[in-house]
Amino acid sequence: MSGHSKWSTIKRQKGATDAKRGQLFTKLAREITVAARKGVPDPEANAALRIAVQKARKENMPKDNIDRAIARASGSEGGAQYEEIYYEGYGPGGTALMISTMTDNRNRTVGELRAVLVRAGGTLGENGSVSWMFDQTGQIVLPVNGNDPEELALVAIDAGAADVQFDDETIEVYTEPTDLHKVAEQLTAAGYEPESVELIMKAKDLMAPEQDVAVKALRLLEKLEDLDDVQTVYSNIDISDDVLAAVS
Repeated sequence: MSGHSKWSTIKRQKGATDAKRGQLFTKLAREITVAARKGVPDPEANAALRIAVQKARKENMPKDNIDRAIARASGSEGGAQYEEIYYEGYGPGGTALMISTMTDNRNRTVGELRAVLVRAGGTLGENGSVSWMFDQTGQIVLPVNGNDPEELALVAIDAGAADVQFDDETIEVYTEPTDLHKVAEQLTAAGYEPESVELIMKAKDLMAPEQDVAVKALRLLEKLEDLDDVQTVYSNIDISDDVLAAVS
């Protein structure tokens, strides 16, 4: 199971409180609005919007909230105009960070990011400083739940997947960004129900710092993702079970 997926699992477990759920719905709504504004406000004709809506449904976001977020893209619901921006930086031990934000005020976002990074011993980097360490990749996560990973891998590869990885609990299917929805649809048609379908920034190579450094780095990821403007933080940390246990 990749570091990103392990960290996502921990976030879901920690996100059970009402306050965390409210913040999650706000971030999902922004993602839906930005995706709708980039194309047409129809999930069937806009792949990015379709993925954003599917993600919101998986988190049990109410349909009214989803509809309002789509309507906001056309201006019929008013509200702030958000843009999607990636920021790059370094965490403890030189770990690389790709920080996905949706903001209506770049100055506020940069100030908040810099403050959190500096307090944790990290730095905000220039454009291009770490992005070369990551590839934008489609990721489909499925539970094993009695499924034969080898059979699922054959279905996924026949559908156009680039790679399949699995452990005792989770199967991860990786695709080219443009093939994500097609592969997810064919897996669903074959009887496999994904836990998540999303575009991620996948580290080309992982680093495994000492446990105390890795724990500090994950604490930083948590603080960054608690910021209202931050959607997701990707890193190149190889997260061990011991490190997960220490932060969870």
